[in-house]
Amino acid sequence: MRISDFWRLMDDEFGPAYSRTLASTLHLAELKDRTPEDALRAGIDPKTVWLSVCAMQEVPEHRRLGRDVKPR
Repeated sequence: MRISDFWRLMDDEFGPAYSRTLASTLHLAELKDRTPEDALRAGIDPKTVWLSVCAMQEVPEHRRLGRDVKPR
């Protein structure tokens, strides 16, 4: 997963403003208590960060892949 995909999923699930707040304030125990922003800066795979956010925020499994986007 690319970092741009991570942000698209965050924005789709939480909204553009709240996703940025979560990314800078949510501490993820699975990732050594890093925030999502810190984890990405540390080079942790964006998919791992995304799944950790989903677990912490109790995002249902069926929404963890994001919304369907039609190909261009």
